[in-house]
Amino acid sequence: MENRPTFRLARSLDDLIKVFIVRGIVFMDEQHVRYGQEMDEHEHAAIHILGELDGEPIAAGRIRFTGPFAKLERLAVRKPYRGRGYGDQLVRFAMDVARGMGSNRFKLNAQLAVRDFYARHGFRVCGENFTEANIEHCPMIRED
Repeated sequence: MENRPTFRLARSLDDLIKVFIVRGIVFMDEQHVRYGQEMDEHEHAAIHILGELDGEPIAAGRIRFTGPFAKLERLAVRKPYRGRGYGDQLVRFAMDVARGMGSNRFKLNAQLAVRDFYARHGFRVCGENFTEANIEHCPMIRED
């Protein structure tokens, strides 16, 4: 039986390196997003999340607070670990962290390919589709 992944806030330089490795693999390698589009000016102010399985970095994401919303960003699970519910765990963990910091309103920009995934987590489309890094997205919100 496979162990369960652990999710935690990235607190050390090693944790942040692992977060950025996951994001580099998923966004830059798989999706061909340029470095300058993947890494941005919000990295220092964001709360970063790391998911590991047996010490291997498998998932990552970040949270930023924008007005009354906790914005979930850069949520990613490495390809070999998809389809096991780890993305669901990542989203729940991120929302729990934001709730613990006083936010019960969430927003994100979902890639169209995973819009239904976020809808299953209670998010709804709240605007027009747009293109970012040559990938179609749609804005979504959830208010508890």
